[in-house]
Amino acid sequence: QVQVVESGGGLVQPGGSLTLSCAASGILVSRFYAVGWYRQAPGKQREFVATIYFGGTTNYTDSVNGRFTISRDNVKNIVSLQMNNLKPEDTAVYYCYGEMAIRKYWGQGTQVTVSP
Repeated sequence: QVQVVESGGGLVQPGGSLTLSCAASGILVSRFYAVGWYRQAPGKQREFVATIYFGGTTNYTDSVNGRFTISRDNVKNIVSLQMNNLKPEDTAVYYCYGEMAIRKYWGQGTQVTVSP
């Protein structure tokens, strides 16, 4: 059974950093066509944050470009999202997904709160 599970969320002050992890089970994370992150803030639609493709290419939404870095560790079988210089508007539930054969496998989400 293919699953992805997020971890690493929490409360951080503006300007701080957090690293989210997305652990895959039932599959090697390197076998996904793409692994990435979406987020959903209260009262807003879920929005794309970042993704890393099979070949290592990455893509970011403009609002996080230069602050967030997505990477894949094939030994640990995880994908990480390093988030630096966090802003209050980054507050959201962050969801990891793994995409394979046109299907997305979603995690349950992890809360990130950026507040003084």
